[in-house]
Amino acid sequence: MKKREGFFIVFFLIVLVVILGFVIYYFNRNDFKEKNEIIEEYVPEEEVSENQLRNTIISLYFVNKESKEINPEARNINANELLKDPYKYLIEQLISGPKNEKLEKAIPENTKLNNVKLIEDILYIDFSEDFINNALEGKENEDVIIETIVKTVTELNEVNSVRILINGEENKSFKDGEISFENNFSRQDY
Repeated sequence: MKKREGFFIVFFLIVLVVILGFVIYYFNRNDFKEKNEIIEEYVPEEEVSENQLRNTIISLYFVNKESKEINPEARNINANELLKDPYKYLIEQLISGPKNEKLEKAIPENTKLNNVKLIEDILYIDFSEDFINNALEGKENEDVIIETIVKTVTELNEVNSVRILINGEENKSFKDGEISFENNFSRQDY
């Protein structure tokens, strides 16, 4: 009788292992199928608004009040604004100044943008005379003004250098004559 009980126990264990094996195989097979199914449409948890789709990030360069270094300020803007006239938009943002209170603008007070146009890879920027009349004198101060402009507009791939005009005239310079606008300014200069 003991042999028979032992036989049933072994038989029962074998049947239990086989059934358990089939169950594991079945669930693993279905899990594998589910993982390999192609998802036809992704539905985000939160809808992306039309406005969010039109935004882009730009970098504008300003002067750090403490260190006096040139630092970028990232701005999230409506891409449509940038598409209309990107060069004018960027320069006007520099003239307006930073939003970060640790930064300050380098472009002299009361400066107006008369015109801006791209010819080949050179961006011609025509400022009012206030650009030179209200600038802090000295090569270092004037370099900072030019550097903020050049670094900002050369973020655009099509702009390789900048030419400064004053009231439509070329070959001007800052009042002290330290920096002349005879030549183009490029990012490599800074």
